[in-house]
Amino acid sequence: MERPELSIAVLRDPDETVLKLAGEIDMLTAARLSSVVNDILADGPVRIVLDMTGVTFCDSQGLGTIVVLTKKASHSQSVLLLTNVGDFLLRVLDITGLRSALTVR
Repeated sequence: MERPELSIAVLRDPDETVLKLAGEIDMLTAARLSSVVNDILADGPVRIVLDMTGVTFCDSQGLGTIVVLTKKASHSQSVLLLTNVGDFLLRVLDITGLRSALTVR
């Protein structure tokens, strides 16, 4: 079995930082996403956008990481939001009740 990959392209402007994600967010890749977001939070942007267009899979570890990062952003006076969330992930967020805990645009 191949190791799942997650590519993260970072696009910065003064008011927000967009992370274009592609691949899988799971127990093998969630730490990398967390590390990138934590580095960005250290710079203090107003808003961090996770563009989920290219995300093909997200397991419970990935969901948990996104929830933790949302809380960290809030504590840092920032906002973390998800955009271009696919139907499969929207269903998972609805089933788990996490959709109300996250900002989905």
